[in-house]
Amino acid sequence: MGKMVLSVDDSASMRQMVKMTLGGAGYDVMEAADGKEALAKIGSADVKLVVTDLNMPNMDGLTLIRELRQMPAYRFIPIVFLTTESDEGKKGEAKQAGATAWITKPFKQEQLLAVVKKVLG
Repeated sequence: MGKMVLSVDDSASMRQMVKMTLGGAGYDVMEAADGKEALAKIGSADVKLVVTDLNMPNMDGLTLIRELRQMPAYRFIPIVFLTTESDEGKKGEAKQAGATAWITKPFKQEQLLAVVKKVLG
């Protein structure tokens, strides 16, 4: 069994691309459509990494990171932003909230895999 990754994105096709990319590399992938669903699901598995979009309904990626960083079990878990945003201010805000890495959509499979391997060690 591979390491569990939680993919959080309101786009089903984007979640599918992340799942295919990481699943093909031996990772297990759990999906959530927004931050609220991610928080509801994360406790049900031994999640080692979160890959999240920034702009989502119900709870955005920044709020999700802030919520996860408040939880002792997820204080140091790697969190990768996978988003269309490339604004430096947003990147700074994400880093301050506790994001580990930032990938801009559309992503290259090799790029996502390289970042995931790097942050998971």
